[in-house]
Amino acid sequence: MRTAFFPLCAFCAALALPVAASGAPAPSERGVTGSAMVASTVRDQTEVSLTVYNNNLGLVKDQRELTLPRGSGELRFMDVASGIIPASVSIKSLTAPESLRVLEQNYEYDLLNPQKLMDKYVGKEVRLYQKNPYNEREEIVSATLLSNNGGPVYKIGDGITFGHPGRVIFPGVPENLISQPTLVWLIDNDLARPRKVEASYLTNGISWRADYVLTLNDKDTMADLAGWVTIDNRSGAGYRNARLKLVAGDVNLVREEPRYRDGMLKAAMAEAAPQFREEAFFEYHIYTLERTSTIKDNQTKQISLLRAGSVPVRKELLFRGGRNYFFGLHGEPERNLKVGVFVELENRKEHNLGMPLPKGTVRVYKQDNDGSLQFVGEDAIDHTPRDEKVRVRLGEAFDVVVNRKQTDWKKLASDTYEAAFEISIRNHKKEDVTVRVVEPVPGDWTMLSSSHPWKKGDAFAAEFSIPVPKDKEAKLVYRVRMRY
Repeated sequence: MRTAFFPLCAFCAALALPVAASGAPAPSERGVTGSAMVASTVRDQTEVSLTVYNNNLGLVKDQRELTLPRGSGELRFMDVASGIIPASVSIKSLTAPESLRVLEQNYEYDLLNPQKLMDKYVGKEVRLYQKNPYNEREEIVSATLLSNNGGPVYKIGDGITFGHPGRVIFPGVPENLISQPTLVWLIDNDLARPRKVEASYLTNGISWRADYVLTLNDKDTMADLAGWVTIDNRSGAGYRNARLKLVAGDVNLVREEPRYRDGMLKAAMAEAAPQFREEAFFEYHIYTLERTSTIKDNQTKQISLLRAGSVPVRKELLFRGGRNYFFGLHGEPERNLKVGVFVELENRKEHNLGMPLPKGTVRVYKQDNDGSLQFVGEDAIDHTPRDEKVRVRLGEAFDVVVNRKQTDWKKLASDTYEAAFEISIRNHKKEDVTVRVVEPVPGDWTMLSSSHPWKKGDAFAAEFSIPVPKDKEAKLVYRVRMRY
């Protein structure tokens, strides 16, 4: 079986090559309808435009120059994406649009492969080539393929056999097998001279995202930001010298069986000039590459989106308390609680930014004492308009820890309570820090006393800014009355 399978694959490949590589056949060639048939491959392509969305979707506009026979005929449009959404397909003539009318549209995807070729010849005669071990000559045996379930079964003369070592030779390719996905139109044409046509369709399997590299300075007050576009193409087609547009926004789609793919390629650190023109489009933003780009099938490609230096940033240490402590006295305090580390920047023109930022992943780096760049954390950001803030969570502080305990609890009435808390913050770093403490408080509440200034962050939270000297401890003590 192993001996027979490899030649069969090679033979199938040889059959497929002339179909994919040939130009448009003569108009006298006949399609399945009996009318004139013209086949078009990527060789006829004069221009291709590709619009890629965030949600595994692409819009392809494929322009080709063709000569179509007058009257009714069949146009076979090859080299399209295998992830195509057939219901989205349309074709139009860019030269004399009224001269071309589409009567019927089909998408054929019953692709030629060894298994299907064998299946199509069940019950038919094939030839088996085998080498005579005595004279080293190949001999031809005619056989009828009886079955191909789990391996071919042949009838040779009056006997039945399987596992035949010979190469299988087929008399031809069945009419309903094709070498690649193909769009087929039954058309009515009034123009015999060469014309440009444009086929457009949506395809699954292609998506893009933004990747950002944020490099902090030694004091965490300024940063350089590089943005990259990462395109992941698994659509089943390549796009040569494509005019590329990217749409950022949450476009609603109706899908019965969503297909999600994810590729991963870390953003490079090399400097590059911005190559995209950004503009508002409907309720989204569209980014147009100012040059053509070739996007191969099964390829992850990165293109520079933006680069900004000396962007002001703010580092914040944040501790959030637990809401459960407000519903009764707990005996054991919480110890060695973690403090979150965040960096924040504003997407403003005066901060060397100002372009609406597509959603993506921000990876943050900083140089160590030896001058080597080190990774310090990453976070996902959503689509961010200009003049809005970008906030990135990096992780948790190593040298700043918190103890929290409830020191008092009173029930003053059926719906009124009073509670007191002590929050200890210890700073083991070599510099002073400030920790923002956010304490959730339920119901209608009043702050009775506090060791530090406070403000109402929202309806159910009190916020404190606690300075903690290096190698010291600071304590926040407060009492609150609640009705709920």
